[in-house]
Amino acid sequence: MKTAFLKRALPVLAITLILTSLGVFSLSCADDQTETTKLTVAVTILPQASFVEAVGGDKVETVVMVPPGADPHTYEVTPGQMTQLADAQIYAKVGSPIEFELAWLDKLLAVNQDMLVVDCSEGLGLIESQDPDEPGMDPHIWLSVRNAKVMVQNICDGLVQIDPDNRDYYETNCSAYLDQLTELDTDISQSLSGVENRSFIVFHPAFGYFARDYNLTQIGVEQEGKEPNADYLIRLIEEAKANNIHVIFISPEFNTKSAEVIADEIDGQVVIIDPLAEDYISNMLNIAAALKAAMH
Repeated sequence: MKTAFLKRALPVLAITLILTSLGVFSLSCADDQTETTKLTVAVTILPQASFVEAVGGDKVETVVMVPPGADPHTYEVTPGQMTQLADAQIYAKVGSPIEFELAWLDKLLAVNQDMLVVDCSEGLGLIESQDPDEPGMDPHIWLSVRNAKVMVQNICDGLVQIDPDNRDYYETNCSAYLDQLTELDTDISQSLSGVENRSFIVFHPAFGYFARDYNLTQIGVEQEGKEPNADYLIRLIEEAKANNIHVIFISPEFNTKSAEVIADEIDGQVVIIDPLAEDYISNMLNIAAALKAAMH
């Protein structure tokens, strides 16, 4: 009898042990997934990705709508990006009248109506645009380190709202990054303080906030988003000579033809500076160094 009972009981016991083990393993996997699940934060431009990653650390992954080398004025979103957006918990918009968001934001938000929309420009005072192609307010708010600090805080607030359990983590990272930005602002201010010639020429006038912060004068080449006509080119050349300017700055996404014409006439050179590079602190230092060298 005992032998027969054991023969019947052992398979049942074995199955029970296997199922129990599988249950424990499944729970363990679920716990691991919970621990490693990251928030997906969509942003419009690369500098915002730098901000999100500084605050979110290993708890976030970013989806950038305007990829490296693309022009926010003309870029069109791909179906693959739309698919990525469907899984995002947050969309951090620039919030200023940047042309990409004017054209695409409503469509992007319609893909995923559950996303929290963070307005990075909230709390900022915008300045008038110097670009005839972008009348109204200047959209290039991230090119002011002082503006960037507000943008970073807005992003931190959004992360805390979606993921309050990690408030301390986000706020600690945010505070540390804001300290870095304060130091960056001080370094740039000191670097440019002794420069006597405070005017610079740039093909696309994206540096209005930077010029405001450090008491510089930006002179744009573009006319209504197009190559300048002959009369305007002549005036720019005269202005460059009058201000002892020998460098024409241009962003990497633009054709250098007109900039080269001006540079040839003033015995100068064309220098590329990128307003959309991802490594924000390094890029702002590079921009400041290029401007200082040109205006020295």
